[in-house]
Amino acid sequence: MTNYLTVVQSASRIPEVLTAHRFYLELTLEGQNDANCFFLECQGFKRTQEVIEITEVTSQSWGTKGQSKGQVVRTKLPSNPKSGNLILRRGITNSMDFWKWFEKVEKGNWSEQRRLVALSIYNQANQEVARFELAGAWPASYKIADVNARSHDIEIEEVEV
Repeated sequence: MTNYLTVVQSASRIPEVLTAHRFYLELTLEGQNDANCFFLECQGFKRTQEVIEITEVTSQSWGTKGQSKGQVVRTKLPSNPKSGNLILRRGITNSMDFWKWFEKVEKGNWSEQRRLVALSIYNQANQEVARFELAGAWPASYKIADVNARSHDIEIEEVEV
C-alpha cells in the first residue's frame, strides 16, 4: 500500500528511451545495511484514476405542445487516484530484515513501520533522470521461492509493499 510522488528530471532536450535494467530501489529499514537495497526486480508500479460518470436531466420544454421532457447530460470526471502494490524481488541473503519488518506489521505495530520507498531510473550516462517516491509503504506479504535440491537457481526473496 503506497502513495506516489513523482519527480522527473530532464538530462537533455532530446528524449532518451530508458532501459529497464538501470534502476536503484532504496528502502531503509531499522538495522539494515546498504547491501539490502539491491533488488533484481520491481513490479507493479501502477497509478490509476477511474472515471466517474454523472448523469443529469435538464428541465426543458420540447415539442409544439410544450411537453416537459428533460435532456440527458452526461459528464465524466476523474476519481481519486489509486496506487498498485509493488512487488520487490531480490536474491535471498542471511539478512532477516524483510521478515522482521513483516512480523512487526503482523503483530499490530504497522503505523510505526511505514517507510519511504524510492525508485530511481538512470540513463545511459548513469545520471538519475526519474525518481518515484512512495511514502508510507508497509509490507502486505512476504514470500521466498520454493526450494529444490536439484535446482541451480538463486533463492529469491519477495516482499509486496
